[in-house]
Amino acid sequence: MRNPSLTRRSQELRRNATKEERHLWFDFLRTYPVQFQRQRVVNHFILDFYCPKAKVAIELDGSQHFTPDSLAYDAERTVVLNSCNIKVLRFTNLEILHDFEAVCKMIDLEVQKRI
Repeated sequence: MRNPSLTRRSQELRRNATKEERHLWFDFLRTYPVQFQRQRVVNHFILDFYCPKAKVAIELDGSQHFTPDSLAYDAERTVVLNSCNIKVLRFTNLEILHDFEAVCKMIDLEVQKRI
């Protein structure tokens, strides 16, 4: 069952991607040999990036993710997604900006392991 409000929000998030999301998308995921989708609604969550074939979600965490409430919410999301056999990879915005090659390598290794 689709959730129209989540679908609208995911479209808005695609239009207003962060600098780090744009970097990961345009400089790696968009042309990656296994298809990824941006701001994909899965279950009752919007995932930053999702690869349906490998069941891998990529979440980019800015500073707002490091409050106690946000950490608890993100942990809950991960548990729910793991229960659906979706592997969640989390990277900070700083990792995207300063260690991009290592991030891409970790994503590739996980996708290859799961397909």
